[in-house]
Amino acid sequence: MRPARSTFLPAATLAVAALLATAAPAAPAVQAAPATAAAAPDIPLANVKAHLTQLQSIATANGGNRAHGRTGYKASVDYVKAKLDAAGYTTALQQFTSGGATGYNLIADWPGGDPNRILMAGSHLDSVTSGAGINDNGSGSAAVLETALAVARAQLAPDKHLRFAWWGAEELGLVGSKYYVNSLASTERAKLAGYLNFDMIGSPNPGYFVYDDDPVIERTFKDYYAGLSIPTEIETEGDGRSDHAPFKSAGVPVGGLFSGADYTKTTAQAQKWGGTAGQAFDRCYHSSCDTVTNINDTALDRNSDAIAHAVWTLSAGTVTPPTGTVFSNATDVAVPDNGAAVTSSVAVTGRTGNAPSALKVGVDIKHTYRGDLVVDLLAPDGTAYRLKNSSSSDSADNVIATYTVDASSETANGTWKLQVRDVAAQDTGYVDSWQLTF
Repeated sequence: MRPARSTFLPAATLAVAALLATAAPAAPAVQAAPATAAAAPDIPLANVKAHLTQLQSIATANGGNRAHGRTGYKASVDYVKAKLDAAGYTTALQQFTSGGATGYNLIADWPGGDPNRILMAGSHLDSVTSGAGINDNGSGSAAVLETALAVARAQLAPDKHLRFAWWGAEELGLVGSKYYVNSLASTERAKLAGYLNFDMIGSPNPGYFVYDDDPVIERTFKDYYAGLSIPTEIETEGDGRSDHAPFKSAGVPVGGLFSGADYTKTTAQAQKWGGTAGQAFDRCYHSSCDTVTNINDTALDRNSDAIAHAVWTLSAGTVTPPTGTVFSNATDVAVPDNGAAVTSSVAVTGRTGNAPSALKVGVDIKHTYRGDLVVDLLAPDGTAYRLKNSSSSDSADNVIATYTVDASSETANGTWKLQVRDVAAQDTGYVDSWQLTF
């Protein structure tokens, strides 16, 4: 991640663009896959770590880094490209210049899928000059590579066309990904149904952060982690600082994962994720100690599997998400153990008349014993609509559900609230997010 603060082709003749040069109508945003979509395979941690070992060896043999314009970066590109070529991908190197040095983006297309609906997954492959960059961003690069190889092993035949990318010169200001996006004709940009970004996913003191840009992509990742009973938080540390930013600026739906950089893990985060409070998520961020020893295997394994899940899920199917205007709140609200009710508010504006008779209330509450919880929707006038009762026999984790409420007697505009109360002792949790769909 940049600080806050087998042909060489120019963009005009980039092989991948040539494959998809036929003009097409604008692509829709990423859409949810049907329940029958094939399950993604487990991504072997050993394979991902083997790629990291190779990137470390490349850095060691090339002055200790894999930075833009250095021999270590080009050797890293060659390593990834060789793996993809052998697996049956159509690969192309996009060449650009930054700081007087030649840089490269590596683009790999999997055969098949609708060329007018393209799902991309990518990561930056360069390091800073001060180190090998194994977490930043060998971790994302290795996991995306192994996911691409898993696609080949499975001979996946997705509905959408799959494209993977490894970006150059990210550490100099997202140079490679900006060059790629700016090089695409408007008709080609319109074909991008979504871009998934993975930058630093194996931090040694990890958090589990999900981008909150495109709601369908965000929900895909959050649902995956909810299935593992792993709480997530919205990613804010790297917002705008990685390669999703140029795609987002161009109107492409984006999302991704992040495990933290030089921000400090709080006590609350350590309680839910483990690790050390008061310490950076990655104390070796942009330093010489960012080597193969600077990786948390559990985080790398979970995030690698989550990448595959998203690629399999989002590349399949054409089910349209529910229509309507969504009003949401993703700010965490702690739910005290056996305590007073807490609320999270959503301001609804711009509506006319009353709320619908089938108002959709999406709820994501992380809690270690969901039977303790009573959940209500409070209309602007204070009327309460019961969504969930408590139950001493419901010992499962989390409340992740969509409820339907007949709110037709309520004025639509105003402040709606989700009210949550824990009515029994010993288990705790928090409101992760919730939304109203009108």
